Amino acid sequence: MYKEREWATLVDENQVQDFQSSLRGRLIRPTDGDYDEVRSLYNAMIDKYPAFIVRCANVADVIQSVNFARANKLLLAIRGGGHNGPGLGSCDNGLVIDLSEMKGIRVDPTAKTVRAEGGCTWGDVDHATHAFGMVTPSGIISTTGVGGLTLGGGLGHLARTCGLTLDNLLSVDMVLADGRFVTASAEENQDLFWAVRGGGGNFGVVTSFLFRLHEISTVYAGPMLWELDQAAEAMRFYRDYIITAPEEMNGWFAFLRVPPAAPFPEHLHNKQMCGVVWCYAGPLEKAEEVFAPIRSFGPPALDFVGPLPQPALQAMFDGLYPPGLQWYWRADWIKDLSEEAIAEHVKHGSQIPTLQSTMHLYPISGAPQRVGKNDTAFSYRDANWGMVIAGVDSDPAHKEQTIAWAKAYSEAIHPHSAGGAYINMIMDEGQERVKAAYRDNYARLVEIKTKYDPYNLFRVNQNIQPAGWRLETT
Repeated sequence: MYKEREWATLVDENQVQDFQSSLRGRLIRPTDGDYDEVRSLYNAMIDKYPAFIVRCANVADVIQSVNFARANKLLLAIRGGGHNGPGLGSCDNGLVIDLSEMKGIRVDPTAKTVRAEGGCTWGDVDHATHAFGMVTPSGIISTTGVGGLTLGGGLGHLARTCGLTLDNLLSVDMVLADGRFVTASAEENQDLFWAVRGGGGNFGVVTSFLFRLHEISTVYAGPMLWELDQAAEAMRFYRDYIITAPEEMNGWFAFLRVPPAAPFPEHLHNKQMCGVVWCYAGPLEKAEEVFAPIRSFGPPALDFVGPLPQPALQAMFDGLYPPGLQWYWRADWIKDLSEEAIAEHVKHGSQIPTLQSTMHLYPISGAPQRVGKNDTAFSYRDANWGMVIAGVDSDPAHKEQTIAWAKAYSEAIHPHSAGGAYINMIMDEGQERVKAAYRDNYARLVEIKTKYDPYNLFRVNQNIQPAGWRLETT
């Protein structure tokens, strides 16, 4: 309970009241009846108790909140969609800027762009853009927040075709540590625009994003599953196929347990299997021809691939991963799937401990590799896959089991990896792991961080520390 914890006591109550009166949104404190509901995180393994949560109504609220946190030396966290794995959208005894009420979206069908505010989820964006027969590439779950996914990279169903989400970012509006409101794009504040494309929430509060849209409405997509005794052969087939496949073809490989619900047939419920969730974004009249060699392999034990509205594919796994599950993630970039690596994948992928635990390989050959590794803060353009191992369950009693499985799997595969990690899919793994995520881009990120946030106000994240900064000096 909140009474058992120490809250921010250095802030004069009169200042708090003045701050509250300056807001159009709501200031939530530990004594409010809905405090526990509002502070709860997508990952229930993480439990944080902020002193203040501001449900911002507009950019002015964000500016006021940044200024209040800075003036009172409060720890500051930013929450957009709330899907952050290690719970970095909240903090203990500090202030949380909650953007979830800022959901404005505007589609410009002539310019083929969409502007989305920082509280939007990808389901919100898909709903708006699909009406115009267009899409911007995002992730694989529609309840994911636009902000976190974009600022870290953006791997998903359409990456090989359209690039990473951040490759489709045209500009951002943001509030800096000193309270200034700026736009960053290829024309304005170019250094900041470079940094936010992969550098996470280190540089300010992004209040809106402008994305390029692509004319994609219906895709030929869905899961295709094989028995575990075919797993090694399936991985080899997938490895050889996807790297050189036409860029209209996407598909991420998984080890999984089959959900015990429709539309999956009852004889497969809870069964451990491997599979690929395909997404072909080319002409539908060519889909059957394109999939002929894929369907000739195996054949699959389950084939749910067919025409789908793009938002339906994006929301396909929402029900399997509602808020409030226990999550533990490990991640790596993968250049090649050697025979030794495949053997380790099959060994650990065949030991999935719980229904929602899984391993995914997201392909980024194709469009993402046409961008240089130093053109954005996102560095791993030479990888072919982003890998995530997720130990997930609803029961806290299974926490140690899922963590142990994810760690063992990760430790077995890491020697076969490219060395770094996708910043959106690592837990609290230390500063060296953050540096490894950016490789030779890290030094430039430090320079830009030092310019825009020299006192590291925005540090509740996978932190890029400004030059000369030490926690005890703030």
